[in-house]
Amino acid sequence: MANACGVDFGTSNSTVGWLRPDAPDSLLLPLEDGKATLPSVVFFNADENQFSYGRAGLGDYLAGYEGRLMRSLKSLLGSGAIDGQTEVGGRALPYRGLLSQFIGELKMRAQRAAGTSFSSVVLGRPVHFVDDDDQADQLAQDTLEQIARDVGFKDIAFQFEPIAAAFDYESRIDREELVLIVDIGGGTSDFSLVRLSPQRAQRAERRDDILANGGVHIGGTDFDKYFSLSCVMPLLGLGGRLQGNAEIPSSYYFNLATWHTINQLYTRKVWQQLQDVGREVADRERFARLLDVVEQRCGHWLALQVEAGKIALSSADQTLLDLERLRNPEQLSLQRRDFDLAVEHLVQSVEQTVLSLLKEAGLGPDDIDSVFFTGGSSGVRLLRERIGALAPQARHVEGDLFGSIGSGLAIDAARKFG
Repeated sequence: MANACGVDFGTSNSTVGWLRPDAPDSLLLPLEDGKATLPSVVFFNADENQFSYGRAGLGDYLAGYEGRLMRSLKSLLGSGAIDGQTEVGGRALPYRGLLSQFIGELKMRAQRAAGTSFSSVVLGRPVHFVDDDDQADQLAQDTLEQIARDVGFKDIAFQFEPIAAAFDYESRIDREELVLIVDIGGGTSDFSLVRLSPQRAQRAERRDDILANGGVHIGGTDFDKYFSLSCVMPLLGLGGRLQGNAEIPSSYYFNLATWHTINQLYTRKVWQQLQDVGREVADRERFARLLDVVEQRCGHWLALQVEAGKIALSSADQTLLDLERLRNPEQLSLQRRDFDLAVEHLVQSVEQTVLSLLKEAGLGPDDIDSVFFTGGSSGVRLLRERIGALAPQARHVEGDLFGSIGSGLAIDAARKFG
């Protein structure tokens, strides 16, 4: 049996693909409750001194167990924070170790589902882990490679995530196409221009088929962040004033709106700072909501509500956020235009990245045959509309938003390792 798999370790969700010898069309392995996706979540339950993962981890957190929820761990790769730690109940939890535990859990669940062990892997990676810093980008890949070795993989290769998505799309076409692959994930937006065809799929080396790659460190968690800062954090005092008319420090709200920095608010030092600030605020009722969120450690709950609102506005023009855990609970009515205004600057950056990619490849908007959308955040309508307008004559194809990359990595693993 083939012992090579493809691992898509995502900012928000992860998958493992395997090209089964007896079922080549079934690529993704079930990782949790029969589902192919495992949310990239680690929860340390301090009450029971154990870890839980994925949906189960989120469930334990929302059930109110004392502990620490970690999400968006992939965002630590390439940053100085990777060698840091978080603490819960006096126990230090190194971030590097948490990444190892999660990827080890992915491997174990995949092997159990496949009924075989995996010693070889193709790991997906964004075009840029870190923007405009080649050294930090290489360090991020080296860190991920070492973690993969630590959990038992022996032969390790990497593939750009949009190229992996291209391989998945290529398995379903019957003629040659020039395709713009659009992969909008939780942490990055990545793009590739690739020539694909059934005949080209037989080649072991595909370098000449890749016309250009590009990416920017903007993804779904960034949309969540700026949506929260624009529409939700003002309810907790963002933009409010202190005595003397100075503005309440915004850093607390930025940390609360950013998945991988929420836990930074739960230290004793920050709690004391918030107490000091609270004595100076003009609107104490709104600031009291921030204090409650921090004291109850429900920052991740709040982030989940914002994320749910973003998802709802991908298919509807309005939605209602039920913020029942806030002091003086509110039902916040949100319009799609509220979301669009909050993320406009992010969408412009992504749009400019695609324009630069086309220019680099020497292509015009009418040269693209198809635009292939994948990644959970490619459902954001404003983003899809803007990118689609850059290739107006192209066919727009939606892949498996959460599974295309894992499937493509499985195809690539079979080619590389047999």
